[in-house]
Amino acid sequence: MLRVLNIYYISFLLLMKISIVSSIEQPDFSELAEELIPSVVSVSVIISRETINQPRAPQFPPGSPFEDFFKDFFERRGIPRQNTPPQRPRRNETAQGSGFIIHEKGLIVTNNHVISGASSISVVLHDGKSLQAELVGADAKTDLALLKVNTDIKLKTVKWGNSDEVKVGNWAMAIGNPFGLVNTVTVGIVSARARDINAGPFDDFIQTDASINRGNSGGPLFNLKGQVIGVNTAIYSPSGGSVGIGFAIPSALAENIVEQLENYGRTIRGWLGVRIQTVTEDLANSLGLDRPYGALVASVIPNSPAEEAGIKAGDVILEFNGSEVTEMRKLPRLVAETKVNTRSNVVIWRNEKRKNLKVVIAEMKEEEKPAEKKVKSSDENTLQSNFFDKLGLTLSTINKDIRMQQNIPEDVSGLLVTKVEQNTDAEVKGIRPGDIIQEINQTPINDISEFEKIINALNGTKKGVLLLINRQGNINFVALKLN
Repeated sequence: MLRVLNIYYISFLLLMKISIVSSIEQPDFSELAEELIPSVVSVSVIISRETINQPRAPQFPPGSPFEDFFKDFFERRGIPRQNTPPQRPRRNETAQGSGFIIHEKGLIVTNNHVISGASSISVVLHDGKSLQAELVGADAKTDLALLKVNTDIKLKTVKWGNSDEVKVGNWAMAIGNPFGLVNTVTVGIVSARARDINAGPFDDFIQTDASINRGNSGGPLFNLKGQVIGVNTAIYSPSGGSVGIGFAIPSALAENIVEQLENYGRTIRGWLGVRIQTVTEDLANSLGLDRPYGALVASVIPNSPAEEAGIKAGDVILEFNGSEVTEMRKLPRLVAETKVNTRSNVVIWRNEKRKNLKVVIAEMKEEEKPAEKKVKSSDENTLQSNFFDKLGLTLSTINKDIRMQQNIPEDVSGLLVTKVEQNTDAEVKGIRPGDIIQEINQTPINDISEFEKIINALNGTKKGVLLLINRQGNINFVALKLN
């Protein structure tokens, strides 16, 4: 009897729990969606492309009985005769995306890839009214564009939110025009932050599982306050449809870019003038860092802000303007967002010590490209080579014949890698014949005996070897363990 009562009591408790859970009020997004929909627009573009491989009518001898017949046949179908000058007629294609209104004077944010190559851009409001738009400015590196419409219609605007305050698990609402279905609202959560999807040099995407499809591009991602925390721009989808992995440009980045597009019609980014690489565990060990972080300077561009500030190849940039460089890809974003001509604080790691430097940030120019630091070339004419068992490398000096055969510039010196042993750390790290070792443990080297002396000095230590590798002008540091 007692067991029966216990069963009934447990059943009663379960029913009560189910009743309580079902009575908890679920989130209702209807009022928020109704308020925000008027601020979201459909962006329609026309792209004009050349038509190729157009059929042409056959040519017949003068007086041929078929001439008039085929002339009428092909001309009725708009196909030119072969003896007419070749033309490249153009074909108009249409594409659609989304956007959102940020100012009553008609400023609209969308993606650069939505309007790229457009000969005509129009914006359709939530009530179906169509307006012609002009391009204010665009930035391909962040995939953002700013449009403007001229109208007497009172436009409903939205405000930017602070994406830096967004947490994983927060609600997120996307509004756009997927597949041309206007005013589509989808809801999900923030799945991750600071995603790098190799879309550009400043990747820092918000990932969301709110359904995003083709046509959502350029549309807003909202928080529950109705503020824009991101610009929907990409999806991960093996099938082409939404699988719950969408990406949005965070508002912290987008707002700054859009402001520059409005004021200057282009973006103005800060420039430091260094070529950097990731600090791996092996590199951190070789450099004496307690953990792998920061950005390792592989080379410094001559006459750049970095060179003027005293930054050198082999330095590790640990902090920039008070922000720790937790990983290499964070530095370009920090520098790019810094105002031009401002004095910035940089903390570097050099000779196993922290050092503070001041650098005046310049404006990034598109034509600026990293270049290796020039070093004096070797005058040796006698080829010397040696096999270094501890590294699994055979190295040779660079004489005139080798320089000519390998097409090595006169301003590049070092030791040439002629052979890499299999199953060694050098092979695993990707060193290959033809590479030039310009430095060992941050010491310029072009002499076999000097190289050997440095290697022998490491006997009995746990330190690895830090090599500066020049591969056809591309410079990288590689840390090797001694066999």
